Amino acid sequence: MRMRVAPRRTAARLATSPAALALARFSVVLRWLLAGLIAAAPAVHAEEMQCDRSALVQSLLPTVVNVTALVVAKDPTPQMAGVTDPGLSSSEQKRQLGSGFVIDPKGEIVTNYHVIDGAYEVVVTFADGMQLEAKVAAADRLADIALLQVAPPAPLKAAQWGDSGAVKVGDPVLAIGNPLGVGLSVTGGIVSALSRNIMETPYDDYIQTDAPINHGNSGGPLFDMQGRVVGINTAIISPTAGSAGLGFAIPAADVRFAIGQLRRFGWLRPGWLGMKVQQLTPDMAEALGMAEPRGSIVAHVRESGAAAAAGIEAGDIVLAYNGAAPSDERALLRAIAETAPGSRVSLTILRGRETKQVTATVGEWPRQRWERFDAPIGPTKTAPVIPPDLGVTVGPLLDTQRLRLGLGPEVPGVLVTAVAPGTDAAWRGVEAGDAILRVQGRAIRAPAGFVPALEAARAEHRQFALLLIQPQKQTRPGPEWRALQIAPY
Repeated sequence: MRMRVAPRRTAARLATSPAALALARFSVVLRWLLAGLIAAAPAVHAEEMQCDRSALVQSLLPTVVNVTALVVAKDPTPQMAGVTDPGLSSSEQKRQLGSGFVIDPKGEIVTNYHVIDGAYEVVVTFADGMQLEAKVAAADRLADIALLQVAPPAPLKAAQWGDSGAVKVGDPVLAIGNPLGVGLSVTGGIVSALSRNIMETPYDDYIQTDAPINHGNSGGPLFDMQGRVVGINTAIISPTAGSAGLGFAIPAADVRFAIGQLRRFGWLRPGWLGMKVQQLTPDMAEALGMAEPRGSIVAHVRESGAAAAAGIEAGDIVLAYNGAAPSDERALLRAIAETAPGSRVSLTILRGRETKQVTATVGEWPRQRWERFDAPIGPTKTAPVIPPDLGVTVGPLLDTQRLRLGLGPEVPGVLVTAVAPGTDAAWRGVEAGDAILRVQGRAIRAPAGFVPALEAARAEHRQFALLLIQPQKQTRPGPEWRALQIAPY
């Protein structure tokens, strides 16, 4: 027992010695100092980050401009992030206010097309207050990109391009522009999503951000935290006139492609195969007997186009373009558009159960057709037929109806004369006045051929039938594939 007690007495004696007390005091002070340093570290780090961000913003402001365009008065485009200045007494002209940024020290500036659309005078204002009149050097409506040229008294500071392909969801970003016409402003946020389709064009590939973007931010840059432009702020979606945290920017890679084409040709001069494609949905895949949806389905092939010359047909599924599998039909269209006319390309297509390789020579999109899309041209006459499972009544397609739908006499098809409410066809947007051109790849030349085509699909134990429809209310010209339920789940 002494052996156990003695050490305790020794420890007690040591603890009360002057040296031990000094050592204990030193340990307490040391722990206090360390705790203070640890507590202060995050604050110091936060201050350094704030200083770094402030310095970054100060270095970027000279590259961004406010854009003021005088235009003949017309209704503004509601979805675009431009703004109209109401402070004019004239009812015949107005100011469209937007943003832009310098891409060449000699005075080249990029902005959105819709900012300068219809402008007869454009003025840009820099961060230091300098104002210069700008000329519209080139512009493209579908790409929503415009190049302005100013004559600066000294070289300007140009923004640096970033790699929009390397951007990831969650990356921090800065938006700089002229929101609501209040002047150059900076907002911050993160990348919320990538490859967004907001139905502005068939090529939509927007970067979505929650960095506040308002009307007037259009044409301004979206910067990464290295101060490089990864996008051009273009549109917002909001239930009000202000930001709801849904802002959209054209990726820098797409902007740079458009700029290169505008500089060289004055327009985009996109590659063209002469075919319309749609994304293959799970319902469409089931109708075709595919285990899973892959690729883009061809809805229409123009007779004089490169796709027709290569043997591509409506109903083919494009799986790969030049060895790469596009993520969706918009990616396929962008790849075609960015291919230089005259280039030879390979396409992997699925026709029925057979996979084929075809080679096509990319043509140049006919310039007079660039701002619209080709529709096919359409059929015959007989008594209407009512398939009870679809609730769709069809009849012959008359010449007046063909004219209204933009269909010629050689295109087979039937007219939808009625759609029963509450049916799958009604839910999927089929309406009286639409034309049905094909069912499961079979051309419908008369109303009497409609039901047998559906029965053929049912005989293959399909849950869905694939119909090629020319809608009377078109968001985009040309026919569309719709998968309609023909049997209960």
